[in-house]
Amino acid sequence: MSKSTPGTSAPPTKERSVRRVAFSQTLSRWDVKISPYLYISPFFILFAITGMFPLAYTAWVSVHEWNLIGGQGDFVGFDNFAFVLSQPPFWIALRNTFSIFLISAVPQVAFALLIAAVLDRNLRAKTFWRMGVLLPYVVAPVAVTLIFSNMFGDQYGLINNLLGDLGLDPVGWHSDVVASHIAIATMVNFRWTGYTALILLAAMQAIPRDYYEASMIDGAGIVRQFFSITIPQLRPTLIFVIVTSTIGGLQIFDEPRLYDQYGQGGASSQWMTITIYLYNLGWGQLNFGRAAAVAWLLFLIIILVSLINVAITRSIAKAS
Repeated sequence: MSKSTPGTSAPPTKERSVRRVAFSQTLSRWDVKISPYLYISPFFILFAITGMFPLAYTAWVSVHEWNLIGGQGDFVGFDNFAFVLSQPPFWIALRNTFSIFLISAVPQVAFALLIAAVLDRNLRAKTFWRMGVLLPYVVAPVAVTLIFSNMFGDQYGLINNLLGDLGLDPVGWHSDVVASHIAIATMVNFRWTGYTALILLAAMQAIPRDYYEASMIDGAGIVRQFFSITIPQLRPTLIFVIVTSTIGGLQIFDEPRLYDQYGQGGASSQWMTITIYLYNLGWGQLNFGRAAAVAWLLFLIIILVSLINVAITRSIAKAS
């Protein structure tokens, strides 16, 4: 028999193995709880850098006197907001923004639904047609605006020439308020209708075909299937499309900015939007504090309109 050395004891191998098992189990629990957050953390980190920080910094600038040359000045509280709200150009820009948004967003969603429904049918060369509706979205907005601004010219525009051939009076596409809004909304719809249609088409293809087969057995036609099956199944996607259209429509800048050679929204601010008004305050008057106040007002307006759109859509869904 071997003798143990006096004053020493055998190593606690059992206790060490228990501790290792407990530590590994703790790591496993941490892995299950923390790993999902680590996987999605790049998005939130990037969003915090490119989204939340500029938003918070704009709020800081909006409550200070701030210009391009002198930089940050004194704290003025809500004076910049009060100044902006007291200016008639702001309300004109707000009117123009909502007018162009409504004229563009409503027909855009309606035509996108129609195009998506047609593309969802068994067509020949389906891939060709689906890629074709996306081509206007690929075209640069500058090129689209230059082409359409010449088409809607007051003196030598293609549209007025066609109206003249039909014996109709020419339309002041740049001088008239409503006409200019229709022209700009046409540019927006030309670029974004196909993109919206593909989003709705993807949602339509996810609808189970069994619903349509059962409705055909019951004698439902294409129109009845569209309103009784397709539209109800598209409600979540329609909410997404409406919210994104609201955000994009209220932030419209490229089309009205490039609609004429001056980029100021018309001689009488016929089509000046909030973003153009913001641009003029920031880079025209070099007053970044007031421009930041306009940006935050636009942010709050977008949130309010988006919430109203979601509430209306959900109420219609519950009623039907």
